[in-house]
Amino acid sequence: MSSPAKGLQRRVFLFLQGPHGPFFSGLGRMLRSSGAEVWRVGFNAGDQAFWFDGSSFIPFRDDPRRWPETLANLIDEKGVTDIVLYGDTRPVHARAVDVARDKGVTVHVFEEGYLRPWWVTYERSGSNGNSRLMSLDVDQMQHALDQSAVQTPPPPSHWGDMRQHIFYGALYHWFVLFLNGRYRNFRPHRELPVSKEFRLYFKRLALMPFHRIQRRWATERVRRNGSPYHLVLLQLGHDSSVQSHSDYSCMSDFLEQVINGFAAGAPTHHRLVIKEHPLENHREPLRRRVRQMARERGNADRVHYVPGGKLARLLDDANSAITVNSTAGQQVLWRGIPLRIFGRSVYDKPEFVSRQPLAEFFASPMPPDRDAYQTYRQFLLKTCQVPGGFYSRRGRRQLLRSVVDMMLNAKDPYQSVLTHKEALTPQLRVVE
Repeated sequence: MSSPAKGLQRRVFLFLQGPHGPFFSGLGRMLRSSGAEVWRVGFNAGDQAFWFDGSSFIPFRDDPRRWPETLANLIDEKGVTDIVLYGDTRPVHARAVDVARDKGVTVHVFEEGYLRPWWVTYERSGSNGNSRLMSLDVDQMQHALDQSAVQTPPPPSHWGDMRQHIFYGALYHWFVLFLNGRYRNFRPHRELPVSKEFRLYFKRLALMPFHRIQRRWATERVRRNGSPYHLVLLQLGHDSSVQSHSDYSCMSDFLEQVINGFAAGAPTHHRLVIKEHPLENHREPLRRRVRQMARERGNADRVHYVPGGKLARLLDDANSAITVNSTAGQQVLWRGIPLRIFGRSVYDKPEFVSRQPLAEFFASPMPPDRDAYQTYRQFLLKTCQVPGGFYSRRGRRQLLRSVVDMMLNAKDPYQSVLTHKEALTPQLRVVE
């Protein structure tokens, strides 16, 4: 293992749970080659299977209630300076962030891209509703951009395949389902049993050809109808953005509010198009509930359900869009389409997200300030959005080329722009 330069503090990275697949293992290998020490805590057989250096793997098989104490001891024992995790709201990660804060340890948070599907999000301390973006307004972003020499990264050359995303999810749950005997205290952060998670992933993977045909038919039916329509962007009901950053416990509650608002305010010749999330695995019978709600309000012929698929074709002709806090809202704003959201989101800025009551929004939606949104988007591209992806080999290579230096930099992505000084090379603290 190479050593850091003389006089510089040794960095010790402790990885927790990552995205399904080999990205975290590759990231650890790259950090190790920079001279850092790297460790990984695994909570189940899936974590272990996707970490390819067994000598640095630390299994946690204890009672979950002892996790904060175990982590605090690990930080002291290994001299941990940095913790790396994917998503900051699952219980083991939320507790880890609290411990790290008390210990003065830097937390590196990865998430799916805010400007998805072309980017990955990299922040420190928190993401989504816990992101530093929540406290920044557009004027602050514009001022920082005016003063900054930071270059906008090039767009990714290729985005990861959705099939690879689903494949790695199915494989991860297979390991947990069949090889988890030594992790008897493991408790998944989602409510469903692992066996059902695996079956749902496998079913989704097997039925992809059928779903593709079904989606195309439903999408073309909407586009050829000729009626004005409003687009509802569904999310996964169990996703942390919904569970931790909204007042909804499931998509059905959100849909009831939206369908009621549509019935109360939308012109009678308008339609409501409800688009399923691409990774929806039907743990909620959403299509059936949508039909039932629409019939009860006398709108059965005006409400359409589209089972996933590409968003762009539906957005091209939409009058407006509604979501809880999906990152797909960024694509809506980029096109200048009016947007109403019902959760906490990093893009919830008054310049470009409507605050109208829902019935009023359906009747006459207010468009976003496109100049303000372009400022916001440019700020994200110069700070927390990194080109590449977690799931395809090509996307991982592209991501690693940029994100390792960002992690080694003494400044977080926002400091580099907000302080008007750009550090282009990694900076390590000098040992006193």
